[in-house]
Amino acid sequence: MTSSTRFAGRTIIVTGSSTGIGEGIARRFYAEGANVVINARGAEKCAAVAQSMDEERCLLVAGDVSKSTFANEIIEATVSRFGGLDCLVNNAGVGGGGILHKAEDAEIDRIIDINVKGVIYMCRAAMPHLIKSETPGGGSIVNISSVSGTGGDSTLPIYNASKGAVTNLTRGLALQVGAKGVRVNAINPSVTRSDMVDEITGSEFAMKMVMNRMALKRIGEPEDIAAATAFLASEDASFITGVNLPVDGGISASNGQPNFMP
Repeated sequence: MTSSTRFAGRTIIVTGSSTGIGEGIARRFYAEGANVVINARGAEKCAAVAQSMDEERCLLVAGDVSKSTFANEIIEATVSRFGGLDCLVNNAGVGGGGILHKAEDAEIDRIIDINVKGVIYMCRAAMPHLIKSETPGGGSIVNISSVSGTGGDSTLPIYNASKGAVTNLTRGLALQVGAKGVRVNAINPSVTRSDMVDEITGSEFAMKMVMNRMALKRIGEPEDIAAATAFLASEDASFITGVNLPVDGGISASNGQPNFMP
C-alpha cells in the first residue's frame, strides 16, 4: 500500500465498497489522504470497512444506488459532510444472467438496474458537483466495467449487455462533459478476487479455462484495480478521458483465444 498523500483534501465516493474490488479501491484512496464515502446495500459490511478509518475522513452511506432517490441522497450527504465532491467511482455491480431464453424478468431487471441504471443515476446526481471541483486535473468519474463489456461470454449475455452499456456510457459522457472540466474513464477488470467470482475461483475447470487465456497466469487482486483507479482519478491522468482501460492480466490481448505458452 502506498504512503502517498496525493488525494489529501479530496472527496471520493466509492459505490459497492463493502467488499472485494470496491473495498480495495476505498482503502487505496483513504491511504492516499482522501475523504472516502463507503457505500453498499448492507450497512453492517460498510461499517466493518469504515471502522478502520478515521471518522473525520470517512462517511458511511448504506443504500441501493439503483434507486434514483438514493443516488441523490448519497450525493447530498457527501456534499453536506465534506463540502463538495471530486471523484465518483461507480463500482457497485452484480453478475449473473445465465441462459437468456431462460432468464426471468426479475433477474434481467436486477442486473440492468444495478449495473446500468445505478451508474447512470450516480453520474447524473454527481455531475453538478464534479463540475465545481477545483482539484488539479478536474473532477472525475471512474466506472468499473469489465472485459465482458467489450466482448462476449457465451454464458453471460445479459451481463455482457450491462457492462457494454457502461463502456459506451463512459465514452459518450466523456465527450459531453470534457469541456466542463470533468474526466470520465472506465476500468475493465477480468477475473478479480471477490465474492462475485467465487464460483469461478472455486472450480478447477473454470480456472483452467481462465488461465489458458491469462498472459500473467494469475487472477487479479482488488489492489490491482485500486492502483489503476487511483491513477485515472489523479492529476497524472489529467489528459486522459473516454478511456476503457483493461486491467485484466492480458486476457483482452488474447482476443478470446487460448494461450498455451509455458
